[in-house]
Amino acid sequence: MKIIQTAIAQVLIVEPKVFGDERGFFFESYNRRVLESLGIRGEFVQDNHSRSAKNVLRGLHYQIRRPQGKLVRVIAGSVFDVAVDIRRSSATFGRWVAEILSADNRRMMWIPEGFAHGFLVLSDAAEFMYKTTDYWAPEHERSILWNDPDLGIAWPIDSAPTLAAKDAGAKRFAEAEVYP
Repeated sequence: MKIIQTAIAQVLIVEPKVFGDERGFFFESYNRRVLESLGIRGEFVQDNHSRSAKNVLRGLHYQIRRPQGKLVRVIAGSVFDVAVDIRRSSATFGRWVAEILSADNRRMMWIPEGFAHGFLVLSDAAEFMYKTTDYWAPEHERSILWNDPDLGIAWPIDSAPTLAAKDAGAKRFAEAEVYP
């Protein structure tokens, strides 16, 4: 595996070493020792798997208490994946980074605690998997408005995305609970 830095030092792209031939391919999608040696430390306690149709936008989600670090990847299709720094004490507070994750490029993104996360499905459908460092706690879940002009996320979208009710009614960044 190799690490690709993003504009926010703590958010990392993980590119696995893929072994392939005429039979198909093989790669390690998770190896704790290797990831720790690359600077990704976290005890993962839950795996999540979602499937979404084209133009579905999920996010920007986070848990204000019991924050989750996430190691995310796409196993079918492609998404535009976004992490927003919501740590008030951070030099990159309010900044975002994005990466296209796909079944073809097999890249993963490490999103540490203290970030809001969201993604937009670019393909006809996408299956998205992620490991989390804490359990889902719906009472602590929060959403920031995906198209908040204060964040200025450059979503690659031509029309209104398909949103869950909680995302359509999410708070603006200026009004959102954030981390110290």
